[in-house]
Amino acid sequence: MTREEHLLTAMVEAVDTLVDDFDLIDFLHQLCDRCNALLDVSAVGVMLADPSGRLHLIAASDEHTRLLELFALQTNQGPCVECHRNGTAHLNIDLSSPAQTAAFPRFAARARQENFTTTHALPMRLRQQVVGALNLFDTRAQQLSDTDARVAQALADVATIAILQHRTLVHANIERAQLKAALSSRIVIEQAKGILAERWNTDFDTAFDALRRHARAHQMPLTQLCRQVTDGILDTTAIQRP
Repeated sequence: MTREEHLLTAMVEAVDTLVDDFDLIDFLHQLCDRCNALLDVSAVGVMLADPSGRLHLIAASDEHTRLLELFALQTNQGPCVECHRNGTAHLNIDLSSPAQTAAFPRFAARARQENFTTTHALPMRLRQQVVGALNLFDTRAQQLSDTDARVAQALADVATIAILQHRTLVHANIERAQLKAALSSRIVIEQAKGILAERWNTDFDTAFDALRRHARAHQMPLTQLCRQVTDGILDTTAIQRP
């Protein structure tokens, strides 16, 4: 594939994330492959932040890179950590330069042990929201050109949009599931109220108050109690009538 075809494929893959069964892990591993092909780097890693802001390694192009990225997380230092922290790109870092690696000497030493000589970290960011960092490593002492830097940031931006879209879909699905569960619970509660109101020859408010009091007294969810009433599991004479 030509460079343009690789880039177009990466964009199409991002569009394909707009579905319910989107596999985030597979997508980010594909992102690593695209970066390797487009940017001619030796290794790639992707870190994402959880809702509390803590970084996690999600994908890496190989095992050595995975272990290096985990080391960065354990020591809380490295270009990727700095990139996520300040939301700016850190490019063309010479891992043998004390001046360029002063903020992360332990990471630089570990990276050199893996034969990496140069690294780059780009923020995965949409406006002011930084969701993670894209990390590039090279065993050769070559810099990332301005064009390649723009391509790398474009890939990071596209991946960010896909990730945020995925989170929106997941959140929407959770909300729909919660609403469905709430509606189902409401039906069960109404049925239990009707059963008690009929047996006691009283109004629905009195029956509902009795159900709530019984649930609280026995430290059980109201819906669970009502389901036991409707399923005939609970003897309603055990419920104290107000």
